[in-house]
Amino acid sequence: MQHTRPESNTASPRDCGQSLKTESDRSRLALIAALVLVSVNLRPMLTGLGPVLDSIRDSLALSGATIGMLITLPVLCFGAFAPFVPRLLRFTSPERLILVALGVLVLGIGLRSLFGATGLFLGTFVGGASISVIMVILPSIIKQRFPSQAGMMMGVYSTALCIGAAIAAGAAVPLENVLGGWRWSLAFWLFPVAAAMLVWLRHIPPAHRHAADRRTPLPRLRGNKLAWQVTLLMGLQSSITYCVFGWLAVILIDRGLPPLTAGFVLSLTLAVQLISSPVAPWLATRGRDQRFTTLCLLGFTFTGLMMTFYAPISWVWAAGAIMGLGLGGVFSIALALLVLRSPNAQVAAALSGMAQGVGYTIAAIAPLVMGLLHEFTGSWNAVAALFVLLVLSSGYFALGAGQARLIQIDEK
Repeated sequence: MQHTRPESNTASPRDCGQSLKTESDRSRLALIAALVLVSVNLRPMLTGLGPVLDSIRDSLALSGATIGMLITLPVLCFGAFAPFVPRLLRFTSPERLILVALGVLVLGIGLRSLFGATGLFLGTFVGGASISVIMVILPSIIKQRFPSQAGMMMGVYSTALCIGAAIAAGAAVPLENVLGGWRWSLAFWLFPVAAAMLVWLRHIPPAHRHAADRRTPLPRLRGNKLAWQVTLLMGLQSSITYCVFGWLAVILIDRGLPPLTAGFVLSLTLAVQLISSPVAPWLATRGRDQRFTTLCLLGFTFTGLMMTFYAPISWVWAAGAIMGLGLGGVFSIALALLVLRSPNAQVAAALSGMAQGVGYTIAAIAPLVMGLLHEFTGSWNAVAALFVLLVLSSGYFALGAGQARLIQIDEK
């Protein structure tokens, strides 16, 4: 008689382990996708505005000064609100805070699209405040959920920011033409934000999991040297970026380029950041520390800037590409340092609030200083000197921020 071994309905420990690993991998991939979708929605409110500004100005009869205030307002919101965001973690989890901020962003987009000049400014203020909350909190979540891949994930985050910015800038005018006006071009971005909210909902943890974190005191970083080095690197490199975004086309037109061509050069500068944003943090985390990579990328930025001012005008495409590689790479490394220098998620949140609060305040002021320099001197030489100062100062603080150290918190 042939005996057969009875089949067991109980899975082996090995099968259970593989099943759990597969489920864990799927959960991590779903979270990465959600983080990318949220990040992509953090720039369209800003970059989707510029291409339709002429239509807005004509429709609402706004002055040039008023338009300038509108452009600067979101960056000022980033700087004003960021330092206070970590305190909100005492009341709710970072995941729930992002969900609420996305809802407020939807409100801001609606206000600025539908309620005239008052709604335009109020909505921009509300939207800028909500984006500030998300930008401060996301590094904390990345540090907590991806502790061993934090640098790489911050590269993914910064790349998603660039993708969102590029898509919104390129789609603004076509959306205006297709949908029938600038209001609907701005309002269109309600839908991807709402989609991000729906996707993010599944990643909200139960409320009881945050109870212990609420009792954890927030670290104080104002007296920490390394925290200030990271903060000032963030602020100085951001000021270079916003000066380029605001003034590059004007500089090139002044040197003799047609406005359309100058705009294309700026678009190229934005586009090549999609190359350096994901690659730079990966390279920076392969070596002993991040100093060498950051200084090399600052060298790219410096070379592109000086070519813009002083090289033959036929070199302008190369200048834009080189500059964009440097700007995108340094920005993504500066963001990565928020988690690479933090020993835990609480420090990452506090450092993110401090660095982005100070950083975006500097970034909002620098383009104004640049315009005043050009107005008072009548040439671009003083502006070029300002860029030299900003790049050298960024390099100085990169030497400290780029060292492989963690912020030490005094437990007194």
